[in-house]
Amino acid sequence: MKKLGFLILATGLLLAGCGNSGSNAADSGQASNESSASGAASGNVEILAVGSTALQPLVQAAQESFTSENPNYMITVQGGGSGTGLSQVEAGAVTIGNSDVFAEEKDGVDASKLVDHKVAVVGMAPVVNKEVGVKDISKQDLIDIFTGKTKNWSELGGKDQEIAVINRASGSGTRATFEKWGLDGAETIQTQEQDSSGTVRKIVAETPGAISYLALSYLDDSLQALTIDGVEATPENIATNDWKIWSYEHMYTNGEPDANVKTFLDYMLSDDIQQGVVKELGYLPITEMKVERSVEGEVTNIN
Repeated sequence: MKKLGFLILATGLLLAGCGNSGSNAADSGQASNESSASGAASGNVEILAVGSTALQPLVQAAQESFTSENPNYMITVQGGGSGTGLSQVEAGAVTIGNSDVFAEEKDGVDASKLVDHKVAVVGMAPVVNKEVGVKDISKQDLIDIFTGKTKNWSELGGKDQEIAVINRASGSGTRATFEKWGLDGAETIQTQEQDSSGTVRKIVAETPGAISYLALSYLDDSLQALTIDGVEATPENIATNDWKIWSYEHMYTNGEPDANVKTFLDYMLSDDIQQGVVKELGYLPITEMKVERSVEGEVTNIN
C-alpha cells in the first residue's frame, strides 16, 4: 500500500513537472515571437530613395546621421533625375522619389497617387569655366546663350572663345527648373547632355568656354557662378524670390508612408537637419522662405 502511494505521488510530480515544462516552453516561444515581432517593427527597415541629383547630397547626409542613430535602418540613396524618381515611386519600385519639380509637372506621372513631402528649397545658378572672363550677364543674355544666338564670350565682354553649352538630360528636374525660371521656357539648343550634377561640375571646370547650371549645393571654387542682372544666387535672395531660379525639394511617397518611412521623413524636417545639414550644403530651410510658390508658379508672400 505504501508502495502504491509512493508511485501515485511520483507520477503526480512527474506530470506536474511536464506541465510546467510545457508552460515554460510556451512562454519562451511567446517571448521569442514577441521579440521577433518587435524586430520586424523596428528592425530591418529598408528604404530606397531615387531621383534628383540636386537633392541627393542632402538625403545622403541625412541618411548617414540617421542610420548611425538607427542602425536597424538600411537607406540607399541614388540619383537618376527627378523624372526617374517620380516614375519609379509611382510604379512602386522605390520607397521615395526625390524630385526638384512638382509631380504635376511631369508628363506620364499620375500625381494623384503620390504624397508630397517638401524638405528644403534649392537654388540653381548658371556656372561657367573660370577662364571665360564673364561674371555677370542679363537674363536675356542667358536666354541667348542657351538658344544659340550668342556663340562667343567676346560678345559679352569676355574672352574671344566659343561658348560650349552643357545641358542636363530631359528628365532632369534641375533642367526643368532652369528652363522655366531662368530661360522663361525658351527651347535650348541641341548639345551635350549630362545626368549627373557632379559630372557637369567636372566638365565645366575642365572645358574652356563651358557653361551649364547647377544647384547651389554643387558649387565650389572650381567654377564661376554667374550673377544675373547684378543679382547673386544667395539664400537671402532666394527666400524673397529676388533670385527666381529655385525649386522645392520634394520627397514623394506612393500614398501615405508607413510609420518607419515617416520616421525618416520627419527626421528630414528636424532642426538638426534643417538648421544644420540643409544650410551647410547650400540649401534653404523651408521655414526660412518669405514666399510660397504654387505648382502653377503663383508666388505669394508668407506672413
